[in-house]
Amino acid sequence: MTRTAYSVCQPKIDPSRSAGLKPDGSPNDNDRVEIGPTDLAFTEWAALGLTAPNLDRMREARLNRICAELQKRDYAGVLLFDPLNIRYATDSSNMHLWITHNPARAAFVSADGYVVLWDFHGCDHLSGHLPLIREIRSGAGFFYFLTGDREEDYAQAFAKQIDELLIRHGSGNRRLAIDKIEIAGLRALESLNIDIKSGQQVMEQARVVKGADEIKAMRCAMATCEIAVSEMRKALHPGIAEVELWSVLHAENIKRGGEWIETRILNSGPRTNPWMQEAGPRKVQEGDLVGFDTDLVGPYGMCADISRTWYCGDGPASDEQRRLHDIAHRHISKNMELLKPGVAFRELVERGDRLSEEFRPQRYGVMLHGVGLCDEYPAIYYPEDFVDGAFEYVIEPGMTLCVEAYIGTVGGKDGIKLEEQVLITEDGYENLTACPFDERLMS
Repeated sequence: MTRTAYSVCQPKIDPSRSAGLKPDGSPNDNDRVEIGPTDLAFTEWAALGLTAPNLDRMREARLNRICAELQKRDYAGVLLFDPLNIRYATDSSNMHLWITHNPARAAFVSADGYVVLWDFHGCDHLSGHLPLIREIRSGAGFFYFLTGDREEDYAQAFAKQIDELLIRHGSGNRRLAIDKIEIAGLRALESLNIDIKSGQQVMEQARVVKGADEIKAMRCAMATCEIAVSEMRKALHPGIAEVELWSVLHAENIKRGGEWIETRILNSGPRTNPWMQEAGPRKVQEGDLVGFDTDLVGPYGMCADISRTWYCGDGPASDEQRRLHDIAHRHISKNMELLKPGVAFRELVERGDRLSEEFRPQRYGVMLHGVGLCDEYPAIYYPEDFVDGAFEYVIEPGMTLCVEAYIGTVGGKDGIKLEEQVLITEDGYENLTACPFDERLMS
């Protein structure tokens, strides 16, 4: 097989097209097109000594990582429908949650860095300020809601655009990575003799190591999340409904320019066991535990994913509540201490803190997982769930990971959920989480 020769991806940034935020991430004016942090967020970050990311530099670094992954695999390009992959490749955002189940947006990135964005109709103006996007088109939606019984015709029209881009930028290479696509679109592309590869693998590997500006963005998002969590803690009192308490996290995130929350996992009292119960109308009672998992997408679209369990009331927590909390805290602390560059994912599974038999049946789904724009690769499983050959990689500097645990016995009244978000450094790790644990639950 003849391998294609590519030049190093060197996208050119035109400062005249970059509007809205200054290069340091601060607001340019109040009428800017793109979404982003509010004045309140910038004021709070400054008080905490945090520096906003340089968005032009962050975007260019992300595009270069995608290009590097494509060139390593000798793919002509990647076609993206996952809105978070589109965000990573272009920093373009438009109705993320709606687009998740109505795939009307797409992006193409060639191995030499040429970027085309297909946006929802009439939305060209939303991404005109982004300097790395060379073309903005429409017509990527060929799912049934938009196209009815003509979905195959629409898919074929879209496939012809992709074929034209491959001819223009692929130098004869017909290998195209795709992250996810409607069946009609896949068939239309394959009918043009395009060799389809895994785009999700390309993008997860590109996203796994964060650059300096992404880390700055994550620190800012974490600060916003923890301020919101602090406000939620102030609102906690006997008699408040779970959904009322959860709404505080949403409101405080949004008012600072945060974007959404991926789940609504907050529960209280007997609803803390088993885990994964989402917030409901139950009113928190005196002596209850209240556990939650933020799953919060904050400013810059960066995820802040931390968990805490609190005690509600004036009296002391029970011995059993403190015991469970101690076990959970010790578990994540021991697993964090294993984190440093060069450690294999398999080694983390084998050397990680072993849960006792009473907690294994209700163990959390992972011991650790990657985090960036959302929960990301890798998934580090407990020994009971590890699959040979699935994750044979090692920890690298610049990875950001969440270390978590759920501790609750089958049939027990209470459960504890804890989670920390960390950055892998050159010689170990840095805990990015400053949110305090509930002292009444700590021995």
